[in-house]
Amino acid sequence: MFAMVGISDHNATMIRNLDMALIRTFVTVADKASMTGAANALHLTQGAVSQQVKRLEEALGSSLFERNRRGLRLTRAGERLFTKGKRLLALNDEIWGEMAGTAVAGQVRLGVPYDLVGTLLAPVLKRYAETYPQVEISLVCASSPELTSALAAGTIDLAVIEERVGPSAGECLAIDRLVWVGAKGGVAGAKRPLPVSIVADTCAFRPAVLSALSEHGLEWRTVFENGNIDATTATVRSDLAVTTWLASTVPADLDILPLDSGLPPLPNFAINLHLPRHGVGPAAQEFARHIREGLARRAQAA
Repeated sequence: MFAMVGISDHNATMIRNLDMALIRTFVTVADKASMTGAANALHLTQGAVSQQVKRLEEALGSSLFERNRRGLRLTRAGERLFTKGKRLLALNDEIWGEMAGTAVAGQVRLGVPYDLVGTLLAPVLKRYAETYPQVEISLVCASSPELTSALAAGTIDLAVIEERVGPSAGECLAIDRLVWVGAKGGVAGAKRPLPVSIVADTCAFRPAVLSALSEHGLEWRTVFENGNIDATTATVRSDLAVTTWLASTVPADLDILPLDSGLPPLPNFAINLHLPRHGVGPAAQEFARHIREGLARRAQAA
């Protein structure tokens, strides 16, 4: 006689569901190549992140990471899961965005430095606006020190801030080189005193730039300051001056000046996401998620 197998028995043995929280933790660890980095991004303890990765490995019966000198590295099984895990998360988030989109409404005020709003963050802004069309987005463009003060004062809900690499109250999204920028084929970088164009005296880069010039004994003069980034760009395009920007934000029609140009080297800067201590509402939380994922996608594409 043949044993009869019920549908419920069949389902119990065949259907196994992935835990999306574990998948999200795994993908974040892989993106950051660090348990600590993932813990900061997910607002969890490092121990909780490690436990979640271990639970996923046990559920799948595969080791997902191995350690090397640079930190964590995906195993072959981890690489397979990483690609499909990102697709799974994207679909999960898309479904939530569509089905629960009406729950995310109101206004969100985002603070962004002038040089990032039209470059790194433009795709993020577009994607967020399309996902949550009922949210009113207000952009506050200012220098990073000014945005820090605005966040503390409660006049903005979250901010992307440029800071020297090091300890920060924010979450590091990316690290970029601060570079000297000049006109293509220009001569401004060879002039002495060096003609320098700076957006504002509150610019986050200004102390580092002036310190580098002073340490190398390089005389300089201000061509333009305390204005907008478009005017600064115009002075550089006209070969009236050089300026300093993060390498990823330099327009294609301008040159990053080489290390042998005679100008002093500049430090790296972090692009950090700052949230207020009192917490944020759903609209700002979703904006923060879009910013994290948008910059992560850009880093992978590069």
